[in-house]
Amino acid sequence: MISRDNIPQHIAIIMDGNGRWAKEHYLPRAAGHREGTKRVKEIIKAAAELGVKVLTLFAFSTENWSRPRKEIAVLMRYLDDFLDR
Repeated sequence: MISRDNIPQHIAIIMDGNGRWAKEHYLPRAAGHREGTKRVKEIIKAAAELGVKVLTLFAFSTENWSRPRKEIAVLMRYLDDFLDR
């Protein structure tokens, strides 16, 4: 149980492992990234309910630009769709 008196004001999360999750489930990498967006929604909601003032999500590093162009396009589309909603 988390004490409401001891909630961090800022939480930062490095998002990693969506591609590995998809591979373990015999799915394309894009499916793992799609699942990652679902987790982000859950994390944002939980952080807000706990009273976290700042939530930082590191979702795309400079190394990610070396991924295949098609995968980068999928990631950017998911980000764009997520931010639109």
